[in-house]
Amino acid sequence: MSELEKDVIQNEDTSNAAVENENVEIAQSTNPVGSTENLVQGVMHEQDIKTVAKKQTVGKILGQIGLYVFLTIMAFVVIFPFIWMIATSLKSVDEYYDASLELVLFPSFARDFKNYAEVFTTTDLEMYFLNTVIIGIASTLMSLVITILSAFALARLEFKGKNILFAGLLATMMIPGELFTITNYKTVADFGWTNQFGSMGWINSFFNLTMPFLVSVFYIYLLKQNFMQIPEELYLAAKVDGTTDFKYLLRVMIPLALPTLISITILKMMGAWNTYMWPKLTTTNSDYYLITIGLREAFSSVDNQQPDIPLQMAAVTMVSIPLFLVFLFLRKYIMKGVSRSGIKG
Repeated sequence: MSELEKDVIQNEDTSNAAVENENVEIAQSTNPVGSTENLVQGVMHEQDIKTVAKKQTVGKILGQIGLYVFLTIMAFVVIFPFIWMIATSLKSVDEYYDASLELVLFPSFARDFKNYAEVFTTTDLEMYFLNTVIIGIASTLMSLVITILSAFALARLEFKGKNILFAGLLATMMIPGELFTITNYKTVADFGWTNQFGSMGWINSFFNLTMPFLVSVFYIYLLKQNFMQIPEELYLAAKVDGTTDFKYLLRVMIPLALPTLISITILKMMGAWNTYMWPKLTTTNSDYYLITIGLREAFSSVDNQQPDIPLQMAAVTMVSIPLFLVFLFLRKYIMKGVSRSGIKG
């Protein structure tokens, strides 16, 4: 077979293959059943995705609405006593005890704040404030000294029985504070000093309002956890340089733990400001009343007369203002101090 014949046959085979491929393409274009099914499935899948996304969006919106409704209700439950307190402080006595106006939050005619001015003429509010500030500052300063020294000893110093001692301190946190009331009361009532007027206990004195609660295991634990986060290499380097433990505590550990110390100071002052049960048990002389006891005793009913609740609410509102200001301006220090101590949640 000549070369020309071979070329002709090869060209014919190539032409036949091209024709067959063209026929297949024409058949597929004239009968697009498979491609149509794929297109329909793709459209349905896209619609399903949109439907699921729409349901998720609606569910998320409804969840957010439900969450905000719940938080609004809870916020109102928390704020309502303060709203009632302020509204009651603006009422007159007759309006307060009038059953028809008992649920009225905003009184109609007693809005001249006369109750707030009358508080100072009815009670020794200035003395109660002064006593509370004295007790608060004294107890806070002494408690800080004890807390700092105890936390430093437990965090950095090595001595026999340290872990057992710390475990014993933590165990006391399991005991309700009310159980210590009896022993503390016997201590301040039976022990004291003797002078020319005879034997005296610690009842009706600033001493009994300050000393029994200077040690707080929780504050010691809180500060110890903060001290433990300070690298021990700093302590070892300071010892190599000949620095004493007390000097290292003052110049290194206290500045680094300052947020926690601020938190402890704030919490201790607020605790002294709000304390009620212990001063109620150990003070019968009005000269030593704190703000909580003074307001309670000043507005108690006398000779079966109805107490002046609006006047009492005016006094309570004035006493609550410092706590609101402390929380408003210093809340970030409280949270920062607690978070840096490794105690979260």
